[in-house]
Amino acid sequence: MPLKTLFLNPPSFENFDGGASSRWPATREIESYWYPVWLAYPAGMLEGSRLLDAPPHHVTADETIEIAKQYEFLVLFTSTVGWSGDHALAQAIKAVNPKIKIAFVGPPVTTDPDRALNECSAIDFVCRREFDFSTVEFANGKPLADILGISYRGANGIVHNPDRPPVEDLDAMPWATKIYARDMDVTRYNVPFLLHPYIALYSTRGCPAQCTFCLWPQTLSGHAWRKRSSDDVAAEMKWAKENFPHVKEFFFDDDTFNIQKVRTIELCEKLKPLGITWSCTSRVTTDRDTLKAMKDAGCRLLIVGFESGDPQILKNIKKGATVERAREFVKDCHDLGLIIHADFILGLPGETKQSIQNTINFAKSLDCETIQVSVAHAYPGTEFYEFAHKGGFITNESMEDGGGHQMAHIEYPGLPTEYVMEMVHKFYDEYYFRPKAAFRVVWKAFVNRDLPRLYVEAKAFMKLRAERNRASKLKAREKAASATA
Repeated sequence: MPLKTLFLNPPSFENFDGGASSRWPATREIESYWYPVWLAYPAGMLEGSRLLDAPPHHVTADETIEIAKQYEFLVLFTSTVGWSGDHALAQAIKAVNPKIKIAFVGPPVTTDPDRALNECSAIDFVCRREFDFSTVEFANGKPLADILGISYRGANGIVHNPDRPPVEDLDAMPWATKIYARDMDVTRYNVPFLLHPYIALYSTRGCPAQCTFCLWPQTLSGHAWRKRSSDDVAAEMKWAKENFPHVKEFFFDDDTFNIQKVRTIELCEKLKPLGITWSCTSRVTTDRDTLKAMKDAGCRLLIVGFESGDPQILKNIKKGATVERAREFVKDCHDLGLIIHADFILGLPGETKQSIQNTINFAKSLDCETIQVSVAHAYPGTEFYEFAHKGGFITNESMEDGGGHQMAHIEYPGLPTEYVMEMVHKFYDEYYFRPKAAFRVVWKAFVNRDLPRLYVEAKAFMKLRAERNRASKLKAREKAASATA
């Protein structure tokens, strides 16, 4: 028997969506959670294991420590934002269960394994990049010295074993949905723009795009794009439909689901007979024929990272897309009846007050169903971090506000962090308080019988907005007082 293993997406800030659940770890404006898909794969390979996704199930730190007493091996997915809390949790678990072995996985320990091992004595080893087989091999008794892709403390200091090649045969991996059925309550997962309840899974790994700010391709999944066979994906979807009859939507949370036209159309042909509703990520480079095949196969919504409406910023971040192509893509989606959830980021390299206004105007002209506006975060291990660090643009402020909510921590000349936060609120106001946009949100909630959820989400968003406004004004006053002192 392997070591009795607990795969943990740890408790953190209240309602924190981080670690294994999110490429952009933060407490959202509206409580929402992504699935810990990465942890589901090794959990499916080890008999007697459990996947504990603490945040959406509202499992506290004390409860997690008590649960960990029952296990011999803990695999904890950490994040840059949640690192301090995860470190403290591991120490507390080790204190009550000294024999337990603890491995940390996730971007922070990939980019700086030495720091992780030096700062947290409770960690026995860390896994760099994809960690499926590294953790499974350890649980099955393989010595640390023989496991690829890990770092640990040796007799003469920290040892970094050779890198582990990316997983190539994705069809040989377990189905994440079977672990959801075993260990999780899918009704706990909510994303405002997806139907509820929903389920998320992957059909590919990796992303060949070179976006400088994007965390996972640069620190976890890599740029090598690998795909499951369309037959394997369709078989899992058929099983999931039968075993989760109450689920209204399936979401392909790949870095970029439809990056290859031939594969996408082939998969759509396999999904169409299932009669399911599904959504996915997309780039604006996707052509109309591919979009039509997706719509015909049951696709409802696309998450699209437009990022900016300023052409130079798109070049600065190596987005591989243009404003003009984005407009054509949106027109195709609108014509075909595909809904778009549009993502934008304020504070990317080259950002100015004028480029922010350009992006707001661009978003309104696209008129997508819903939007999300994030502040640029320079995560260690990304090209954006190197740019911001060398330029001296990273302030002493944290990425979060003490509750895990995103806060601006990049400051360019003439663009104070508090101004960026103010513009996040202005962006949402100008977009959603247009009569057309406001009516659309309410009407969709009415049609989907989601008015109670809309009320809760709107109330939560307005509360956070007021708190952020107060924080921004306080920061501005402190800066003014410091300048005159």
